[in-house]
Amino acid sequence: MSQPQATPRGRLKVFLSYAAGAGKTYRMLEEVQELKRQGIDVVVGYFEPHGRNDTIDKIKGLEVIPRRKIEYRGAFFEEMDTDAILQRAPKVCAVDEFPHTNVPGSQRVKRWEEVMVLLDSGIDVLTTMNLQHLESLNDQVFQISGVRVRETVPDWVIKQADEVVMVDVTPEALINRLRRGVVYEPEKAVRALEKFFKEQTLVALRELALRQAAHEVDLRQDVQRPTDRILIHVTGEPAAAMLIRRGRRVADYIRAECFAIFISPAGDLSNLSPAEREAVERHLNFARNLYIEMRTLRG
Repeated sequence: MSQPQATPRGRLKVFLSYAAGAGKTYRMLEEVQELKRQGIDVVVGYFEPHGRNDTIDKIKGLEVIPRRKIEYRGAFFEEMDTDAILQRAPKVCAVDEFPHTNVPGSQRVKRWEEVMVLLDSGIDVLTTMNLQHLESLNDQVFQISGVRVRETVPDWVIKQADEVVMVDVTPEALINRLRRGVVYEPEKAVRALEKFFKEQTLVALRELALRQAAHEVDLRQDVQRPTDRILIHVTGEPAAAMLIRRGRRVADYIRAECFAIFISPAGDLSNLSPAEREAVERHLNFARNLYIEMRTLRG
């Protein structure tokens, strides 16, 4: 008897930019409308309008999967209904805000984890995210903007994307959109202009995003086997998290293998204080989540 063929994994396309209001969701929905015109079975799994009328217009005529309602601390929240999408089984699904953290009580912690489930079931996914949510850039974005981004996506997830599209807009045009109320309501727009949307911040973030997009293209064109290795020394110090991010990023750029080690006289964590053990374990888990090979050595 012949074995049933495994379902081919779906393709992932990421629309990337450097700030809210650059047009990622608009561009994604334009592609969804074009796929529909071509007769391809496509649905919208999650869409966040943010009150942007031009973007809302792009959803007209598209099939939108209803959200799942989840109760948390006496209030109801809406999240993407992954089970409903799987049951509907479209060819392509559009999912806005890839780095989003689901409300407690959801099946999975992050929306990107929900997308992985869709891809594993053979559904192609179009999704959106801003550069500042990429884990390895967390420290650089903080240095540029003064804002510590809490919702992040591991770099290995983006590396699995079949295509990364840079949705670009000049900082001047983006600030103009903000002032016209296209991005946020007036009160929120004023606060944004005083903080994250300062021109010098946007210029630096845009440069970072353009470099990242070029790097993603380069990665997909060059499949040579890595010959260099990056070794990260992990300790319980808070700066270890920054070293792990930087080591992962450098390894990706020079096509190197990446390893992390923790060194202890006992060869394990038994000689550490409870506070230091918790810090080291947190850093080791963080390294593993970034697909860094981890070792504990005696020394």
